[in-house]
Amino acid sequence: MIEFKNVSKTYDNGTKALKNVSLKINKGEFVFVVGASGAGKSTFLKLIMHEEVPNSGTVIVNNQNLITMRKKEIPYFRRTMGIVFQDFRLIPNMSVYDNVAFAMRVIGAYEKEIRKRVPYVLGLVGLNTKARSMPNQLSGGEQQRVALARALVNNAGLIVADEPTGNVDPEMSFEIVDLLNHINANGTTVVMVTHEHELVRSFQHRVVVINNGTISSDTGPEDLAARGANRRSAPQKGRGSAYYHADEQRARREKSFIQTYEPASAVKKEKTAQGEQPARKEPEEKPSASKEKSGEIKPAVRSGERPADPQRERDGVKSAQKADQLVGELKTGAASAPFARDEEDKIDYSIYLEHLSELGGDQDE
Repeated sequence: MIEFKNVSKTYDNGTKALKNVSLKINKGEFVFVVGASGAGKSTFLKLIMHEEVPNSGTVIVNNQNLITMRKKEIPYFRRTMGIVFQDFRLIPNMSVYDNVAFAMRVIGAYEKEIRKRVPYVLGLVGLNTKARSMPNQLSGGEQQRVALARALVNNAGLIVADEPTGNVDPEMSFEIVDLLNHINANGTTVVMVTHEHELVRSFQHRVVVINNGTISSDTGPEDLAARGANRRSAPQKGRGSAYYHADEQRARREKSFIQTYEPASAVKKEKTAQGEQPARKEPEEKPSASKEKSGEIKPAVRSGERPADPQRERDGVKSAQKADQLVGELKTGAASAPFARDEEDKIDYSIYLEHLSELGGDQDE
């Protein structure tokens, strides 16, 4: 499908993009091409699409030698592949439907075939309801899916994607690569340039690493699976363990979040179920009316404050006694009737708290 034989590319400004690269990609493969910025990834794709010509070596794509290809043959050659760009490259004055249909019209497809094929492909990428929308009415992820539909509509045997997840959020990035993965499962060859290593780890496919214009690593899916098994079995230290124990850390964070925002009653129930006794607040001894009358307990007076009103203090003591009595009746069920909204209702906890506050009682008790 794709073969590079000792390919080198040097630009006019002296930049050596690729240096003696040899690589073969078979039909039906899914290949990630990764590397740092400026490593030569984009040049690698441009050579496949015949946007650039190497200074030396041979490039063969779909059994066609691109070095000897004539200029008038290039447009017909590009029709055999689907290309997904990082910046979408949608036609701004065309709707979603027309952007996808345009790829079929330029190869001379009949309108009857276009009306049948375009809705089907839009359905594959989840954009059935956006067919009449304009590009400026779509989100970045939706525009990228339009570009992907355009690449798929001619049923190309080769999909070339130049960082299709560069302008979308992580969740949409995963969905786009997952869609490419399903397309590859049907026999389409996919070559995808990306810098997102998390996506590469999530999908077990061949990974080609380009570094300073040369291929520093070429790892197949079998090697990736074996390497992942070795990493999971080996003890991890420092930052390395953070990736392999991400699920455990996420579970601890979720548990902490639940405990933080859970109602206090639910936390007490959980502790009781685990055999822990929730800490009980010891009720403070309240001064009785008889002791206050006899003068054994005098209300405290802070400096700068007026002495408390004795009558108000006595009313507070009576309210506290009524609250204690109410709590006792609630526990025994004797006070159910006054708080029931109808005969079948049980005591509502919020009404109970409201009445306690009216009587001056402590809600914690």
